[in-house]
Amino acid sequence: MSQSISLSWSPVEVTPDNVTVQPEKLSNYDLILRCQDGITPDRAAFAELLRRYQSHVEKVLYHLAPDWQDRPDLAQEVWIRVYRNIKRLKEPVKFKGWLSRITTNLFYDELRKRKRVAPPLSLDAPRRMDDGEMDWEIAADGPSPEDNMATREFYAQLREAIKDLPEAFRTTIVLREIEGMAYEEIAEITGVSLGTVKSRIARARSRLQSQLQPYLDV
Repeated sequence: MSQSISLSWSPVEVTPDNVTVQPEKLSNYDLILRCQDGITPDRAAFAELLRRYQSHVEKVLYHLAPDWQDRPDLAQEVWIRVYRNIKRLKEPVKFKGWLSRITTNLFYDELRKRKRVAPPLSLDAPRRMDDGEMDWEIAADGPSPEDNMATREFYAQLREAIKDLPEAFRTTIVLREIEGMAYEEIAEITGVSLGTVKSRIARARSRLQSQLQPYLDV
């Protein structure tokens, strides 16, 4: 896709006082400040950020495109964009959300290029609605074989129910419940108003609840 970023950067950084600093000892905030200080990002600090957040990028891409074989290439492209644009991040404490937006925007850039028809969506792990409207997480305290079968059937039906949602609803529900984004962030990514985002999520949840009611009543 794009040029590669070398991942063999040294994990050790030397300060002007010649005192060796281990980047893994630094907070995320300090790592980002190190990356923003200078003409190009500090490589040791950037490598540590990559180490800490690579699994997050992979998780987001997996939920958006589970059947794409080039997810590792997309993940690398995400970090290339982060490397090029990290100086533009005004609030280092919001790095994770900023990283999620870069990852999601890259995915939708690729999706538009490929003009995919099949919904690139998967829900293989339990998810919980944070407002209590719908509980997707089932306790697993020594489940019986029958419980395991019922759980697998529930999530199979859940995946199918989400795939049947209109594309706009699928997008908002994934960004909200899989990536945990705020309504404002979803509005920014999808280019619609905050009210529209809330409406789509509410309607998506209502449709899912209706289709999955037999399982929710058990």
